[in-house]
Amino acid sequence: MATENKNLSNYDKNTIPNAKNFRFGIVVSEWNDNVTEGLYQGAFETLTDCGALPENIVRWNVPGSFELIYGANQMHKKMQLDAVIVIGCVIKGETMHFEFVCEGVTQGIKDLNLKYDVPTIFCVLTDNTMQQSIDRSGGKHGNKGVEAAVAALKMIGLKAEI
Repeated sequence: MATENKNLSNYDKNTIPNAKNFRFGIVVSEWNDNVTEGLYQGAFETLTDCGALPENIVRWNVPGSFELIYGANQMHKKMQLDAVIVIGCVIKGETMHFEFVCEGVTQGIKDLNLKYDVPTIFCVLTDNTMQQSIDRSGGKHGNKGVEAAVAALKMIGLKAEI
């Protein structure tokens, strides 16, 4: 497993841009909110730790992970942001629903990255069990929300370089 013996919450502030002058959008799925709230907290706390002003972080909630695409698209269209982070959690069940949702969300977020000149960061856990998601949203493997915030800052830095 990719996160075995790896804490997702470790980052070096010296390797990422300061967030003070940037605006962020975070779209959060309400489904599996015991996981998505932890991911949001990790992202929010990392952005503010790296200099972002709380008033420059806009949060929108959507019902589920599939709706993250619409929410992020609307953020891109209606707001001046430097990055958008989408946060969701899909747990594998007994039907094909898991595969359809994961594929649709992945492709939708990819499409937003091609459509807009502002990075959309994918922070959607796609785990086999709830415990795996808990372990990656503030549990024993750290917090994937932290990693998403760091990725947002690095992508803003890349955009500034090119």
